[in-house]
Amino acid sequence: MDTIATPAGDARFDVRTAQGTELLTLVLGHGAGGGIEAADLVALAEVLPGRGITVVRVEQPWRVAGRRVATSPAALDLAWTSVLAELALTGRVVVGGRSAGARVACRTAREVGAAGCVALAFPLHPPGRPERSRLIELTEAGVPTLVVQGERDAFGGPDAFPRERPSSYALVPVPGADHSFRVTRGHDRDLTLAALARTVGDWLLTP
Repeated sequence: MDTIATPAGDARFDVRTAQGTELLTLVLGHGAGGGIEAADLVALAEVLPGRGITVVRVEQPWRVAGRRVATSPAALDLAWTSVLAELALTGRVVVGGRSAGARVACRTAREVGAAGCVALAFPLHPPGRPERSRLIELTEAGVPTLVVQGERDAFGGPDAFPRERPSSYALVPVPGADHSFRVTRGHDRDLTLAALARTVGDWLLTP
């Protein structure tokens, strides 16, 4: 992985270049409980380049420094926007991430000039605290947004989202999956991750 200096410390990034003609670039951030090796992020990095999508996974400075606890939202946003500015990507760029990384992408999508946002396992609320909704981060992202949500997500499954949703985001449930897209018996995780990658790719490539 390559390193980029940010005001919040050094960040790292991994690039999987599109095969053939590059149609767009998807930049992904990780969650507060893990790094870019998360299974859903890996699945996208392995599958989407074959569909003409370059995938860049960004590791936040707190993770690079070996700390166990994520920094404040402001520090996460600062590091993320600094990395995007330094990368100076051209063409159509979509941002995204899983969990806390999805929140960062939503909060900064307009600032970085993204064409869209992919929110994997968006943490709609802390576990057991539905009254502390973060829905506004989705509705105010300011760009078309895809939300991919496990049916058993403790941070808010698909049923926790409003039944009448604004057109600003689309919601795709993942059967039997939890916040990390681990699935219950009767579901195959490899097939689930393959379907997730296919869903994201289809959405990104829809005119």
